Amino acid sequence: MADHSVTVDHSTTPSQIEYSPVFNVAVHMIDRHLAEGRGGYPAIINADAGSPDAEEGVEEQVTYQQLAERVNRCGNLLGAFASQPGGRILMVVKDCPEFFYLFWGAIKAGLVPVPLNTLLRADDYRFMIEDSACAGLVYSPEYQSEVAPALAASGHQPDFILCTEGPSGMSGLMEGYSTILKPAPATADSECFWLYSSGSTGRPKGAVHRHRDIAATCVHYAVDTLGMNQKDICFSAAKLFFAYGLGNAMTFPLWVGGTAVLSGQRPSPDMTFQIIKEHKP
Repeated sequence: MADHSVTVDHSTTPSQIEYSPVFNVAVHMIDRHLAEGRGGYPAIINADAGSPDAEEGVEEQVTYQQLAERVNRCGNLLGAFASQPGGRILMVVKDCPEFFYLFWGAIKAGLVPVPLNTLLRADDYRFMIEDSACAGLVYSPEYQSEVAPALAASGHQPDFILCTEGPSGMSGLMEGYSTILKPAPATADSECFWLYSSGSTGRPKGAVHRHRDIAATCVHYAVDTLGMNQKDICFSAAKLFFAYGLGNAMTFPLWVGGTAVLSGQRPSPDMTFQIIKEHKP
């Protein structure tokens, strides 16, 4: 069985999944599509590209080839900045292509991405910075007003702090790194990413997810329940930092080779109907 691969037996209920002994899920979710001939297919549609507030040069579409190259660039960047393997990378990042680059680049490089709710306040972020003992923090510029005081008040300081945008931010620095990245060794049971709970019964708690967990949700829900395939276009009103949104708008379409439609705007009826009209998810 090839490294970083799975075999799925759909003849049983539930489907049975077998993982290769060496399994970094980022390879199966990203690199596999190039090997299977989907490099030119759209992986991401950025619904905000045509908005009046969009930055100059923002792309409307990211292909699987471009996604793979940028994931590798980002993974190399993170690996150079993080002091040791397995470090947590907090993500205060809106729904945009950079979320994909950061999340999968971290996993492929052997780091642990931690997407955070972008609606939180400085004290919530301060707690998560300290609780996770994060190696790095990456944020969209829209959230600097809450991230900066959180860092100033925190008893733990990350190895690095990056904005997603700008020449000295993640997107600019990535350009100086290689498009080739050797996947960090992992197994299906290795720590992969965290998601924090909502904190309804006290402080939020970090839930640790394994590499196999991504595959399991994709097989049992996206394929076996929803019947998804590579012709599907997905848009999620729930944002990527939510477990449901992470599946709907990222892991599910990536598993089947489909397309994710992203918008960093807060969902509203008008915005949602406009995306449905234009992109037909």
